[in-house]
Amino acid sequence: MVPRLVEKALSSGDVRRERTLVCEGLSGRVLEIGFGSGMNLPHLPPSVTAVDAVEPSDLGWEMSAARRGTASLPVSRVGLDGQRVDAESSAYDAVLCTFSLCTIPDAALAAREMARLVRPGGTVHVLEHGLSPDAGVARWQRRLDPIEKRVAGGCHLTRDPVALLEQAGLEVVDRTERYLPGPAVARPWVYGYRLLARRAISG
Repeated sequence: MVPRLVEKALSSGDVRRERTLVCEGLSGRVLEIGFGSGMNLPHLPPSVTAVDAVEPSDLGWEMSAARRGTASLPVSRVGLDGQRVDAESSAYDAVLCTFSLCTIPDAALAAREMARLVRPGGTVHVLEHGLSPDAGVARWQRRLDPIEKRVAGGCHLTRDPVALLEQAGLEVVDRTERYLPGPAVARPWVYGYRLLARRAISG
């Protein structure tokens, strides 16, 4: 059920524009954590030569078949768990993760795994919802978090993706934070982060 809900909830025009923006600058061999139904594939620039997908849901992978079938680059499923990916360190030119750090059980471990897998000088591109800087909204996020986790496949409203990437040793070099358009009542769910992080050359 969760992949179908994600497909419906995260396919609006505003979210599609954010997907295009977060994919800018991707090139070479890319690891995507939380591939889902492949909604990022149409937004990848021509400089991407291959995508290795980590996707825990068989339904999500099945739902991506049509998009994979029309993709102009090879897409392979390489794992089920973004916390532990069976690949050598520095194996990827870039890592892409959209709307997945909110759900991965140990998001800090997943962020460290992204930092391990991207090559020195490579980039990590993240599109996520999370903790609002507005105290009133954040209070509601903390109240709603237990319910959200139960009804939305383990999704959290209160994670801070900037802190997760920085604590993993990545440098956040570009960031955009804002509420997606919509009614004020939706604000606990729609505070968005679009982040570009880099692994140090000496890392």
